[in-house]
Amino acid sequence: MSRVVCVTPNPAIDVTYRVPELTPGASHRAADVLERPGGKGVNVARVLHALGVPAVVVAPLGGPGGRWLADALADAGLPVRTVPVAAATRRTVTVVDDSGAATALNEPGRPLSQAEWSAVVAAVTEELAGAAALVVSGSLPAGAPDDLLPRLLAAARAAGVPAVADTSGPALLAAAGAGPALLKPNAEELAAAVPGATLDAARRLLTLGADRVVVSQGAAGLLGLAGDEVWRVAAVPGLSGNPTGAGDATVAALVRGLMTGAPWPDVLADAAALGAAAVLTAAAGEVDLAGYARFLPTLHAERVG
Repeated sequence: MSRVVCVTPNPAIDVTYRVPELTPGASHRAADVLERPGGKGVNVARVLHALGVPAVVVAPLGGPGGRWLADALADAGLPVRTVPVAAATRRTVTVVDDSGAATALNEPGRPLSQAEWSAVVAAVTEELAGAAALVVSGSLPAGAPDDLLPRLLAAARAAGVPAVADTSGPALLAAAGAGPALLKPNAEELAAAVPGATLDAARRLLTLGADRVVVSQGAAGLLGLAGDEVWRVAAVPGLSGNPTGAGDATVAALVRGLMTGAPWPDVLADAAALGAAAVLTAAAGEVDLAGYARFLPTLHAERVG
């Protein structure tokens, strides 16, 4: 099977603390500490790897943290194409309490030079040779070029490779205009980029040029648009846990569905089940495969428009 190229423009070292209860202003003793490579594209690649789908991570990495992140990915069996940069790779901290509530503290990404961004685009273009799909996931650090995502998506189009983008803010609109195979914002990201009702905003992304749009809505489930069709998948009822990686697992399922050519309603149900299975795990980039197997037969996409 051909590999998926997973681009993380804003990678991070993810640190997860587990505490019985998070109380603002109080001192806490963490019951467990987990440190792992992070960034949304990295998380997508890890889920694909768990599903047996080959993936390569492309990321700008700098400083001791960047070297640690690349080594950790290699140790986990994930190929990584490092783009060396001067800026140190950031860290993120997520505090998860016994109720499953997660509080995230995300450092901003350090700015890169225009030459470094050009090197990222060149690396992605090289990795697209023979690839099955491109995924660009996550936020952009300050100072990233406005045309970064259009350049990456254009490279995929030139290589004949379907592209999926999961981002936010102006980058989401820029990606839509570049004609990706699929955009996957969550409801909050979509509302921030395109004011108005969720369905109308998602249709706006189609009008701008996206082939398909999937909006993750937490407890309200998934909304999937393709052409004139609108589909909805209900959420798994009573689900609790750590939701920080659910969107990344959803993207992994969606890109796998595009690769296999599965029917769209089946792809949406699969994406909802895999996203729910990620909530059962301790950290982003992991899925509970037993939970996935339980959830999948219970979920179905219903056409609502």
